Amino acid sequence: MKLNGDNLPKSSGIERISNEKLTWINIEKPTREKLKMLELHYPFHELNIEDCLSKLQIPKVDRYGDHVFIILHFPTMENKEGFPRSSQLAIFVGYNYLITIQHGNLRALTEIFQICKIDQNQRSSFMGNSSGYLFHSIIDLLVDDLLHMLIKVEGNLDDIEDLVFNERIAIAKEISLLRREITTLKRLVYPLKRTILTVSREIQKFSEEDLTLYFDDVKDHIDKVIEVLDESKETIEIFKDTDFMLSAEKTNKILAILTILFTLSIPATIFSTYYGMNVNLPGGIETGAATFLGPYTTFIMIILLSIIPTGAMIYGFKKKGWLEF
Repeated sequence: MKLNGDNLPKSSGIERISNEKLTWINIEKPTREKLKMLELHYPFHELNIEDCLSKLQIPKVDRYGDHVFIILHFPTMENKEGFPRSSQLAIFVGYNYLITIQHGNLRALTEIFQICKIDQNQRSSFMGNSSGYLFHSIIDLLVDDLLHMLIKVEGNLDDIEDLVFNERIAIAKEISLLRREITTLKRLVYPLKRTILTVSREIQKFSEEDLTLYFDDVKDHIDKVIEVLDESKETIEIFKDTDFMLSAEKTNKILAILTILFTLSIPATIFSTYYGMNVNLPGGIETGAATFLGPYTTFIMIILLSIIPTGAMIYGFKKKGWLEF
């Protein structure tokens, strides 16, 4: 015969809260010993226990006669890079208990659990009188926390919008990192929506109160998250294309300037090269130094021969509008 969760030994290190007949157990960084202790006191399948130990489970809902086992994934920002990572949350929901098992750091869930331990009013408000209502409260809390993450994403979008037209700043890396962040959030939110739609029908049997309106509110919040992510994805793609076009235009301008400078240097290069060769030219090596314009006649001739075609090219380029940058 399975024992009640209140009979879990204190030496197990498993934290729990009770509100009337409802027990909430929260386990962070689960170990095999703690989960085996749960298995002794609750009718959980050993495969579900193994799923709780793994960090790589896909979102799912397993239905049993007296409880439901759920795996969800939520994003967290608790890392040095400030980049969203997937945190797995496994939940057992029974008639008079709810057990949450975290992989990662769902700070909002941990904080509310600690608050409920010391604040009776908060405990009654958050947990309610049924495990179905408590499940809704937890999901609603984590979805609201997800909305707060979107505020950061939208702030980053505004920053990039201000910088994308600044030619002195390269923001290709910032755009790529934000695209990665938005893609990661979308990859987590879409399965979350499907799983919540599925589990909301199963959870009702654990509550005498009609939870339809509560879960409809959660679905609206998730839809809002998806809408914001879709808009953010579209916006960042526009910024990416804009940055690419502006970078290409800047590169083309630089290449055009360098090409024109190289082209204008061709006459001087050609004439100075000819005067350094054994070719009969006025003032060249074979004919001897020219002096009809003074001792620097050869130098003056090279300069004039270089300036005249260069000036002609500048005039032609300007007439065609090639010198307007």
